[in-house]
Amino acid sequence: MGKVTIIDFWASWCKPCRLENPNVVALYSEFHSKGLNIVGVSLDEDITKWKEAIKKDNITWTQLSNLKGWKDPIAEQYNISQIPTTILLDANGNIVAKDLRGEALKAKVAELLAIK
Repeated sequence: MGKVTIIDFWASWCKPCRLENPNVVALYSEFHSKGLNIVGVSLDEDITKWKEAIKKDNITWTQLSNLKGWKDPIAEQYNISQIPTTILLDANGNIVAKDLRGEALKAKVAELLAIK
């Protein structure tokens, strides 16, 4: 486990999710070696479209999907009612932020990793 983990709820059919993916890819590229982990949880139901989106968007971190859409047990556990949703966990697994995107997410990750 790293110092910081993002749980990223998304789906291949979600346009705002797909528009945010390049920001998350850049964040992962910049901070993974410094302790950032990301786990993607997809609310897809079509495995082919899900895998195509992962490849097209250059997502390299762990991806999970039960292919159950909104009935995904992980999404239900976290009470996910919209996507994209990000949940930011500290090194102890505590939720420290939710629904940050772009620069706000980058700033919080840098703060948690103590990067100036």
